[in-house]
Amino acid sequence: MTLIAERPTAGFLQLYQKDDDALRTELSEGLLAPQAATSPKFLYDALGSKLFEAICELPEYYPTRTEAAIFDTHLSDIVESAGQGGVLIDLGAGNCAKAARLFPVLRPRDYVPVDISVDFLRGAVEGLRQRFPRIRMTGLGMDFSRSLALPAFVPEDGRLFFYPGSSIGNFAPEQALSLLTAMRTACGDDGGLLIGVDLAKDARLLNAAYDDALGVTASFNLNLLRHLNGLLGADFDVRDWRHRAFWNPAQGRVEMHLEARRHVVVRWQGGQRHFREGERIHTENSYKYTRQGFLQLLERAGFPAARTWTDEREWFLVCHARAARG
Repeated sequence: MTLIAERPTAGFLQLYQKDDDALRTELSEGLLAPQAATSPKFLYDALGSKLFEAICELPEYYPTRTEAAIFDTHLSDIVESAGQGGVLIDLGAGNCAKAARLFPVLRPRDYVPVDISVDFLRGAVEGLRQRFPRIRMTGLGMDFSRSLALPAFVPEDGRLFFYPGSSIGNFAPEQALSLLTAMRTACGDDGGLLIGVDLAKDARLLNAAYDDALGVTASFNLNLLRHLNGLLGADFDVRDWRHRAFWNPAQGRVEMHLEARRHVVVRWQGGQRHFREGERIHTENSYKYTRQGFLQLLERAGFPAARTWTDEREWFLVCHARAARG
């Protein structure tokens, strides 16, 4: 499905429209579930996005620098596989820095960064348009986890979806399959996917990456409560909660939770919940894959042809996958 929309002259199109009633319903149902939970997308308000930038600079958080090293080491092979001059569609673009590093070699004719954190993305796009005036850029404010329907002004030929940072791990495997299948549909028969995937490894490394010594990841997780207060009119007190993160080997994922430090009653518009001391709100999963396991997932999604690159320690995987001919 392709949305009909003219290319905006300002270089930004807002497709994500916050439905306050639906948002409150989603959040309230999550908080009232037997295992309270929220979607990880709510971690990324303006402050959350900046805190995640800081996380990527931490020594414990290996994915960002390991992925960057793979690109540096294998750049010519990656460009040979992915091609040049296409339409680079950057999912969960954030500050757009990862894509911008590839502009000189991929030489996209169009760049379409997509993110739900609208204000953060808008500023990033404006800065990039000044630096790379020859690339047509249009930021899309949209929730691509719900739909990958792109506006008609996004050229259909030569689409390359770019999804770095192992953000695919935030989705359970079947949800990841649905998203990858949507990418396959949207990229057409001559398109492809360039994606970063975190690989399963020693639990000590994984636990440290999501619970750093400086407490930046804790701040990122706790900031969710401030965001919920604004979205729901809730009365969470950050001081009542602590960050918990750990590797769950049975599920093949790192889990992040917020744990009540004491008995507390949280109220919001239209609802409330009593949290016992030690009770948790599940805020994020980060699934880890084996190389073969992820390639099988790609094949199921319609990407049977893939090339992969990894670091010497095999901590992280970069993959370029071509769409199967229809």
